[in-house]
Amino acid sequence: MSNSADSPGTGSTPERARRFRPVRVLTAAVFALAGLIFFTSFDTAKGTNIRTDTSLLKLSDLIHERSRENGELDETNGTLRQEIEALAERDDGSTKAEDDKLTALEKRAGTQKLRGDSVSVTLNDAPPDATAKLPGYPEPQPDYLVIHQQDLQAVVNALWQGGAKGIKVMDQRLISTSAVRCVGNTLILQGRVYSPPYKITAVGDPGKLQKALAASPAIQNYMVYVNVYGLGWKVEENGPVTLPGYSGTVDLHYAKPVE
Repeated sequence: MSNSADSPGTGSTPERARRFRPVRVLTAAVFALAGLIFFTSFDTAKGTNIRTDTSLLKLSDLIHERSRENGELDETNGTLRQEIEALAERDDGSTKAEDDKLTALEKRAGTQKLRGDSVSVTLNDAPPDATAKLPGYPEPQPDYLVIHQQDLQAVVNALWQGGAKGIKVMDQRLISTSAVRCVGNTLILQGRVYSPPYKITAVGDPGKLQKALAASPAIQNYMVYVNVYGLGWKVEENGPVTLPGYSGTVDLHYAKPVE
């Protein structure tokens, strides 16, 4: 009969509509969600390609530009300091003994040039395709192949313990408030950014300096990675060299309690 449930008659039309209506609603919801995603992506991108690393490159460029500017400011600051000192020496009312004492303090503080016999240490990352050179050692993780902050600090500390009269890292003189810090595999020192290889130069007795380097437990641990994975390590006696005086600010910055 035409009114049976399996008949294609008119009585089955409402049932069909009820059966397909949820599908239509779901389809409309999917298109609405897609439109929302597209709008959100457009609003976030603001007309740029959000799949590129352009923003990261801009940040890197900004860091290097600020590093260059800081270097220029350090040089300007050093020149102005020399001019001020020259003016002060004309007639400051001090005695020769007081002037000699001030000069000695400036040398100890690292603000004056220092010349003497020296030892330099150069550290560098291992080749990116390095493998374990000795049996019994695991294949390297990425961290095994780069210079870390503690490696640089180990060299600097050993040189101080070896009686260094002054130390220069890259092209900057260290003073008592200098902090050797790394972010990733880049060195940030006194507002400037450096990439490996890193060169550290110390003025002092070359024999004592080299002995202190060899006796450092931290450097002995580093030498394992040198021998196994190929991290860079070179120690040289350079004869007499002149370290620059520290030219940056000597003001102390410290945290203050909230009142």
